[in-house]
Parts: sequence; C-alpha cells; structure tokens
Amino acid sequence: MTAAPEPLAADLEAGLRRLRLSAIRTLAPELLVTAQVQRWKPEELLRALVEAEIASRDLSNARGRMKVAAFPVTKTLDEFDVAASSVPRPTFDYLASLEWIRAKENLCLVGPAGNGKSHLLVALGHAAIEAGHRVRYFTATELVETLYRALADNSVGKVITQILKADLILIDEIGFAPMDTTGAELFFRLVAAAYERRSLGIGSHWPFEEWGKFLPEHTTAVSLLDRLLHHSVIVVTDGESFRMKEARQNGVRWPRTEHPLRGVGTSRGQKRGLKSGHGQAEESPLALTRMALWRRRSGVSVRRGVITEPEAIGCLPMIRTRASFGQRRFAIWVERRR
Repeated sequence: MTAAPEPLAADLEAGLRRLRLSAIRTLAPELLVTAQVQRWKPEELLRALVEAEIASRDLSNARGRMKVAAFPVTKTLDEFDVAASSVPRPTFDYLASLEWIRAKENLCLVGPAGNGKSHLLVALGHAAIEAGHRVRYFTATELVETLYRALADNSVGKVITQILKADLILIDEIGFAPMDTTGAELFFRLVAAAYERRSLGIGSHWPFEEWGKFLPEHTTAVSLLDRLLHHSVIVVTDGESFRMKEARQNGVRWPRTEHPLRGVGTSRGQKRGLKSGHGQAEESPLALTRMALWRRRSGVSVRRGVITEPEAIGCLPMIRTRASFGQRRFAIWVERRR
C-alpha cells in the first residue's frame, strides 16, 4: 500500500493559495513524490504542474461561460442529425468550424417549428464556449424584457454594452410574440450595436418577407433585416417536425377528425362526428386559422379539442385556453355563437 504523500510546507501552501494556484497546490505533493521516484528533470516537474493549472483554469472558465450563457438545455453538435435535417452538410461543417464567429458573421435560421433550429443554435453555442468564446442566449421575448427593464432606469446603453461583451449572441423564437414599437426599437438598437462587431445567431419561424407581421413599423423591419442579413449565413429549414415524428415512433396516436375545421382533433368528434360535414383532416398550424374563419361563418360548437402547436394559440384571441406549458397538448373550448 502506497503511503500518502507528505503535505506541502505551510509557507508554500500559503503562497500558492495567495497566488490562487489551486491545481498546483492540490497536485504538488503527489507530483513531487512521482518526480523523485521516476527521476524527472526539474523542468518536467514544472511543466506537469503548469499544464495541470492551465487545464484547471480552462475548465473553470468554461463552467463560468456556460453559466453566463444561460442555455435552456444542453445540446451538442454530435446529437444533431444532419442527414435527417434540411441543413446541407457543407453548411453544417462551416458552422461547426466556428469560422463565422471569428469573421463576425451572423447566422439566420428560418423555418417551421420542429426542424432543429433551436437545437442547432444551442449546440453551436456550446461548441463556441468549448472553443473559448463567450456566448449569451436569449429568446426574443426575454431579450426585449431585459431591455425594457433597462429602459425603466435609463440603463439601456449599459445593458447593451454588457451583452456585447459576448462574442456570440443567440436570439431564438423571433416572431413568436409580436413586438410593440418600443420593443422593436430596443431590439433594433442591439442589432445595430452588434453590426460588424459581434456575431448574432437568430432563429425564427417567420420568412424574412413576413417580418412586418410581428414588427409594427415597416422601416424598422427593413433596417433590422438589412443589418442581420449583411455578412450572414442563411439557413432555411423545412420538412416534417422532428417532435411529431418522434412522437409517432413512440406510439403516440394523434386525434384526427373529419370536419371542416381540418386539423383540430377532438376525441368526441371522432366518436359521434360534427354537424358540419366530413372531410379528411390535416395536421397543420394553418388549421387553427381556418378554424377561426370557419367559426365566424358557421358558429358550430366544439367541446374539448386538441391543439398540437401551442405557438399558434396567440393568433386566436376568441378561443379560451387551458394549458400546461410543460406539455404540447392544449384543451380548448369554442362557444356556440349566440
């Protein structure tokens, strides 16, 4: 049984503690014994101690950067299925190289829900942190709320400067909720301040030509896109939602009905049908808009349906919802028109 190495002298330990060389202070007793037994040269011992301290500092700094980034989940590039996605392999390889961050280019991911935009953004953020970059992650709503709070105490400039200390700023779910005039102006101030100075990575389910639908001013949308798309890598995703595909593979059966609502399932409707006719249902977020228009025309009552796209609920203010945001199933009630 190997004897435990003798502890360092008190003055040495105090000096290493004062210099904050915690890794050397921890490993030195054992390495001194190893160096003596294996007859290391003095520089070999010094090199081993310095390399241990550097590795410890790098790991500690990475943990700190990860905490500041505030990612909602942990995702890696290895977990991203490039073959199943609509992201071209050459584009993915370029993004994974992180050269676009060093070139201060932007990344714009645009496409429908469930195509891997958020996964790719978060995974690239993790890779950037491992490569030594500083990263900040926001949803668009969180970012605007942060700037609004700064506006209240007149510190918007200071907050933007703090955010721009990061080399990469990720902004997801742009267009998920509409922005008012002040929110759009604050968002534009950040994008303008980052232009050609920092890399922005954004994710949105709105095509660029439709950004005027959630931004109140056309000129703001044009100016915003002008700065985002210049020096930018643009990736347009499409295809079936990974979440829906995985759910079907796990044996989840989505309710389907045959009625003019087209896409709004209801277990009761399957059992007894609806009064308004029959037709093949489709699973699409656009069905929610069709439901609203059809309700205005017919006034037929639907009791307890299922919506599988919670992000579409905001466009139907006439529907009362009861939702658990830990799930992606929503119970709805649409009252008969009186």
